[in-house]
Amino acid sequence: MQHIIVYITTGSMEEARMLGKELVSRRLAACANIHPINSIYRWNGEMVEDNEVVVILKTTSEMFDELKETIVSLHSYDLPCIISWGITGENKYLQWISDETGQL
Repeated sequence: MQHIIVYITTGSMEEARMLGKELVSRRLAACANIHPINSIYRWNGEMVEDNEVVVILKTTSEMFDELKETIVSLHSYDLPCIISWGITGENKYLQWISDETGQL
């Protein structure tokens, strides 16, 4: 089993909190950390600078597909940022992530 971090951006604190609560309550993620950020990106050929809110989720690779589908179904963006990468860490903490996402 691989433990992963999933990074998503949202348009507001309310949306970030809604997504975090929904994903944790469905046991698709063990934890959601929420951080306000400033983003600069190109969208539809124009440079955009926005205030966004990042949600950092701790989960397992086995949960990623369902987690991604849930985010897409609930997210306000046409093309939400959903990226992930593998992590290592303290074994008891990683076990907690597994336990909280239903992975035994």
